[in-house]
Amino acid sequence: MRIRHSSIEDIPHLMAIYSHARAFMAAHANPNQWGPNHWPPQHVIEEDIQQTKSYVCLNEENHIVATFFYDFREEGDVEPTYQVIHDGHWLANAPYGVVHRIASNGTERGAASFCLEWALNQCGDLRIDTHYENIPMQRLLQKLGFTRCGTIFIHEGRDPRLAYEKILTDDESGTRFF
Repeated sequence: MRIRHSSIEDIPHLMAIYSHARAFMAAHANPNQWGPNHWPPQHVIEEDIQQTKSYVCLNEENHIVATFFYDFREEGDVEPTYQVIHDGHWLANAPYGVVHRIASNGTERGAASFCLEWALNQCGDLRIDTHYENIPMQRLLQKLGFTRCGTIFIHEGRDPRLAYEKILTDDESGTRFF
């Protein structure tokens, strides 16, 4: 598998992946995270592409099998919804990467893991959040070694999300990777 920036021509594939993800979430006791408002809308994906923050994961046959938003935040440039964390704390106060809107079409086992590992290797410190009902994503994050850090809120104090972070180390001693 490999990662590349998304292009406008990819939008039909991306919207199909998000449709599949909404159906998957609904079938796995998580109908509320993206389902009621058909999140994410196409205009958000178009903005992500224009800002070069949208990525796709391609399989060996060069087919798009997953997509995600990735951004790198410099020190002091904390994402608004990550400025306040409840019932815990972030692992570090340093530059970090963030992944949002990660989804796969379900055809390639390990695609989401590949995307998250790629993003982590870009920055060394990666944050992500997920809905309380998104048990498959919570399990994936735990499997990949992410630490649950607390709860953040989106949409002016509503919609709690579980916040996770992982920092690469260069050895078992816990030394920061970068």
